[in-house]
Amino acid sequence: MIISGPSGVGKGSICNILRAQCPEIVFAVSATTRKPRAGEIHGVNYYFLEKDDFLQKIKNGEFLEWAQVYGNYYGTLHSEVDRLRDNGHDVVLEIDVQGAMQIKKASSDGIYIFILPPSFDELKRRIISRGSEDAKTIELRLAKAAGEMNCAGEYDYQVINDVLANTVEQIKKIILDIKRQQVC
Repeated sequence: MIISGPSGVGKGSICNILRAQCPEIVFAVSATTRKPRAGEIHGVNYYFLEKDDFLQKIKNGEFLEWAQVYGNYYGTLHSEVDRLRDNGHDVVLEIDVQGAMQIKKASSDGIYIFILPPSFDELKRRIISRGSEDAKTIELRLAKAAGEMNCAGEYDYQVINDVLANTVEQIKKIILDIKRQQVC
């Protein structure tokens, strides 16, 4: 299962709550070259890699998907997904739109959930309120978000993140419905 959407839409918050409330849901940890934000832990939130190491892994074909986003690299390692699947887990990926589309082109299986903001103005407010980007980066993120939201139709489900608790419940319902379909 893939959960994605534009920067600032709340993917991280949604996935953190899902992790806490649904221990049976297993998330693959992505790799990145960006520096950790306050409270982020290597191997838990991301695998924080040096750029040279990341680029070598690209050359070696170690990524299921990868992208350069806002000057940093992000990707999902095959080894991470394989490790989780080998242990019998269904894997959830929290990735950007570019990565989701790479996976969709390469594989026919998967459930794709796109998270939308209630409005573009609210998305802008959320990005600014994080306080982790300068004005130029904020403008880049907003410009990219507009294009990414045009991809929502490529996903199996679109969920508007207006009230976080309601959004989490909607995604839990989607997951439960999918599990029921797999059993029947």
